[in-house]
Amino acid sequence: MAKNLVIVESPAKAKTINKFLGTDYLVASSMGHIVDLPKSRLGIDVENDFAPDYIVMVERKKNLATLKKQAKNMSVVYLCADPDREGEAISWHIKNQLSEVNKAKGKAEEAEKAKEKKGKRKTKAKAKAKEVEFRRVTFDEITKDAVLTAFKHPRDIDMALVNAQQARRILDRIVGYTLSPLLWKKVSRGLSAGRVQSVAVRLIVERENETGMWRST
Repeated sequence: MAKNLVIVESPAKAKTINKFLGTDYLVASSMGHIVDLPKSRLGIDVENDFAPDYIVMVERKKNLATLKKQAKNMSVVYLCADPDREGEAISWHIKNQLSEVNKAKGKAEEAEKAKEKKGKRKTKAKAKAKEVEFRRVTFDEITKDAVLTAFKHPRDIDMALVNAQQARRILDRIVGYTLSPLLWKKVSRGLSAGRVQSVAVRLIVERENETGMWRST
């Protein structure tokens, strides 16, 4: 029976990597991001250090439930999303969601102790349920040697990369959510304003205005 859960982004990668690892590993996929900012509102508390309000994506709820069930009896969950800031953020969000498994174990133990105390029964001491450990593993190619070597060097999640992804996502949302309605009104519905394009357009307009002023003199 598998003792370790390996989570990658795509089902295709899961099938390939499953061939490289032994029976101690169960390989599953997250199907990419599992949480995101809500679609119906800004989802960012601009008055509280731009704190994002993440929610589980509707199309990922079923898959997340499966991952939680799989992680319940595992010793280690290896987070193997892509080796970039998006992959790091995906791994961080998965860890946050699956950490509920450890909380559930703790509550179950507390409930059992309360039951024993209430009934004033002495029972044989039970070993404390071991918490699931989360480790990050990255590799740049899907080959047996690369994957097996990567698993010899697991690490913690790099929060610098996670925060870089969050900053990009928050900027995308603030710019897009506030400027896109202006594009719908002035140009055409369905258009979206991006954090890069919007600034680039402004620079071009400002430079063009400066050129016009120079020509007029």
